[in-house]
Amino acid sequence: MDVLRRSSVFAAEVLDVFDRSLTEKELVSQSKALCREYILSRLNQNGLGCSKTELSLSPPNAAVAEVSLVLLYLGDELECIQPSLWRNAARQLNISVAMETMVSDAFIGVATEIFSAGITWGKVVSMYAVAGALAVDCVRQGHPGAVQMLVDSLGQVVRRFLVPWLKRRGGWAEMTKCVVKKDLTPQHYWLFSAIESLKYVLTAVYVYIMKDQ
Repeated sequence: MDVLRRSSVFAAEVLDVFDRSLTEKELVSQSKALCREYILSRLNQNGLGCSKTELSLSPPNAAVAEVSLVLLYLGDELECIQPSLWRNAARQLNISVAMETMVSDAFIGVATEIFSAGITWGKVVSMYAVAGALAVDCVRQGHPGAVQMLVDSLGQVVRRFLVPWLKRRGGWAEMTKCVVKKDLTPQHYWLFSAIESLKYVLTAVYVYIMKDQ
């Protein structure tokens, strides 16, 4: 019994130290840096641009850069499953991108619904995909100022829902386990998670639209 008791105390101490290894500020900052990279990728894919005055840019550190490559790859995989879901996102949400607060509220509302039944990496990637889709709509329709607001809104969502979950996993680096690095092939559990996450995105969009009807 003494051995088990000592083991439990040691495990609790390890977990406590582990949780302190990453601060909320660091995790939120990394999340926003990943969002900036994701949005820039989606804008480039659509032949759009975003200046430094519209999107606060800073070079990502090596760790964030590696996670960003994986996030972009998983985002591509997710968006290929149902491409129509990520086109004209603002119209699907029945919002005007001319109103930045409306874009922010819509994004936070959808993200809240996505995580309402728990958190998975598939749902996390879905959140970034929603941000990317809305950013494309904002820039395409002449409202690039809303892009930075989307980045800040994603930071709010991470602070509210994801920080403890990310801490328990040692931060964003665990996302790299969703792929086989040699050729960035998705692991089987990632594909299942991605398909499941689409159901939550569709539900989130529906709930957001219907709540104001």
